[in-house]
Parts: sequence; C-alpha cells; structure tokens
Amino acid sequence: MDQNLKTMDWNVPTMDQNLKTMDWNVPTMDQNLGTMDWNDPTKDRSLSYWISWFTTDDLWIMPADRIRFVLYMIQCFYYPLLAIIGVPVNIITIVTLMSRNCGLSRCITRYLVAMSAGDLLVIILDLILRQIPILYPEQFSFLLSLPVCNIHAVLLYAATDCSVWFTVTFTFDRFVAICCPKLRSKYCTEKSAAVVLGTVTVLSCLKNIFWYFMLRSRYWLSNNPWFCDFILDAAKSAIWGTIEFLHNIVTPCVPFVLILLLNALTVRHILVSSRARGRLRAHSSGENPRDPEMESRRKSIILLLVISANFIILWSTLMVYSLWIRMHGLGYQSVWLNLFVMELGFMLQLTSCCTNTAIYAVTQTHFRGQLKDLMKYPILQLFNSIHPQRKLQTQDP
Repeated sequence: MDQNLKTMDWNVPTMDQNLKTMDWNVPTMDQNLGTMDWNDPTKDRSLSYWISWFTTDDLWIMPADRIRFVLYMIQCFYYPLLAIIGVPVNIITIVTLMSRNCGLSRCITRYLVAMSAGDLLVIILDLILRQIPILYPEQFSFLLSLPVCNIHAVLLYAATDCSVWFTVTFTFDRFVAICCPKLRSKYCTEKSAAVVLGTVTVLSCLKNIFWYFMLRSRYWLSNNPWFCDFILDAAKSAIWGTIEFLHNIVTPCVPFVLILLLNALTVRHILVSSRARGRLRAHSSGENPRDPEMESRRKSIILLLVISANFIILWSTLMVYSLWIRMHGLGYQSVWLNLFVMELGFMLQLTSCCTNTAIYAVTQTHFRGQLKDLMKYPILQLFNSIHPQRKLQTQDP
C-alpha cells in the first residue's frame, strides 16, 4: 500500500513530473482492475511519450521498466487491432455455430455459443471501453462526464466471470458425456445446458454487485488501482480487501483447478476405455477395424483439451501475478514481480477472447466448412447483384 495514501488527492489522477522521485517498488493494489501502480505517470499516454521514456539514456531506468515501456508502446497498436479483429470474429463464430450445421450436438453448440458471447462482451467492456480509453485518454475524455463507471465495472467483471466459468461448464459437460454414461442422457442435453449457463450468468452478476458500492460513478482515464474513482475507506478496509481477495480466488484460480482436474480424469478414462475397447474389437474380429465411436471421442477430447490449454496458457500469467500481489500484501515479500508481468498478463488474457474461432476451425471440419461458406456468402451476393447474368451458386449460411 502506498505510504502516501492519505496525502493523495483521490479525485484527480496525478502525475509525478520528476521521474527520478517515483517509487517503482510500490505494487498495485488490485491486479485485475488497473494496469499500473499508484504513482505511475498517466497524464500523457501517447506513443511518443513512451518512446521518449524508452530511448532515454538515464541510468536509473531499470531493464524491467524498459520492458514495461515496450509493452505500453505495443499496446498502442495491439489493443486497437485486437478489437478490430475480435468483435467480428466472435460475431461470425456465434452466427456459424447457431446455423447448427457444424456437426456438433446442440448441447455442445450451446456451450460454444455462450463462450463466444462471453468473449465478445469482454472485448467490448474491457478492451474497447476500458483499456483503449486508458491508452488514449485525450480522445476519450468525454467518458469523464458519464457517471456510469461503477455500473461498467459490475458488467465488466460479470462478463469476465461468465467467460471463464462457461469454459468450466463446457469442460464438466464433456467430462460427464465421456466418463459418466448413466448421467449423460439426463445432463448432456440442450435444456440442461441452457439451465447451467443461465445459472452461471445470474451468479456472476450477483457476485460482482459489490463493485457498484465499492466504486464510484466517475471514470479515471488512468492506470490507478481501479479504472473508476473509489471510496477511500473501501480501499483501506479489511472487509473489502477480503472480498476482493475472494473475488480473485473464484476467478480464475478455482477454474484453473477444476479444469485441470476434470481434464485429467477425462483423459485417464479415455485411455483406459480405448485400450479395453481396442482389445475387445481385435479379439472379436481378428483385426483392428475403423471405430467410429472412438474417432468421435478423439475429436471431442481434442476440442476439449485445446480449449482448456488455450485458457490455462493465456490466463496463467495474470493468475500468478494475482496470487503474488495478494501474498505480497499479506507480508510474503521474498519474491518481487515487476509490473510488466501484470501488463503482459492483461494482454494475454484479452488475446484469449479471440482465439476460440481459430480453435474451432482447426479441430472441427464441419465448422471450418460452414465458416468458409459464411465468409463467401456476402461476396457472392455482391458479385451476383453486379453480374446477374453470371450468377454464382452458393448455399445460404
């Protein structure tokens, strides 16, 4: 916690013009809600500003801090590009999956659509409405006049929780379908999927209501502990600190453990049953013919493992920093993680919202075919309208 906390003006973001007097060893108070430490200069986040910092010859700037500056410069291009790609990609994925011609069951389709919708909301609420305005505060200064920041925070963290826990529910559904044949017919249905996803959505919203009371309605277009103005008493309260700690445990620490456990049990079951089924079929037929059931299971487990691995790899950096910053606050200060770890964690976490489409296209042949048809459809329609005499045939997406 910054020792100068009581003397700071919490209503106006500050900038220390004398860079050599800054305390670079003060960690952020919350790793999920901001992207810099409390004393970090945020008045001017222009690209030229970070370039001048990076290229300065002052010896007091440590290599780790230069890495941070490089990340800030990359973010100036990467975040807008990620938003341009992420929004249409997730919309196309949702439309493609909802066409129901991807060779997937309706139950699986429900989960994949929900995951894509959750990712789309995170891109809009987090990347577009939080990270990019922080990068370009002058262009988004109008947000300072909109008293909705605490509502934005509730929606943002609820969407993040949904995106994460939808992955967990999909993993559990595949675990039941593969490892629990007696429960499969009752649980792995379109209706059950709708109930589970609806329950997760409601619980995620209820869980994050406390941000409405902890934060104020005014935006901070700077990387402070939170992107909203907040109640000073809440920042120093042990009760709020405990609530925030539990918030970070529930997402993403618990999902990490559940996904790893469920995947381990699923893979173990598949390996055991595959050996037994292979021996039985070889003994009964004297050969090892093509087994459609095992091929279906193989495709299902590939999709499951790739989605799970994508989540774990891209969220792990932010999770490690989240655990460290809380342990640091409790007095375990034997290890120091520079703030560039947090910045890298945010970049990887936001990247995870744009990768599922590529995963579906690589692992699912039918999805890849439907995606190609959907991409070709507007082009062919435009061509047919321009050259009706040379009309090309295409299937409606």
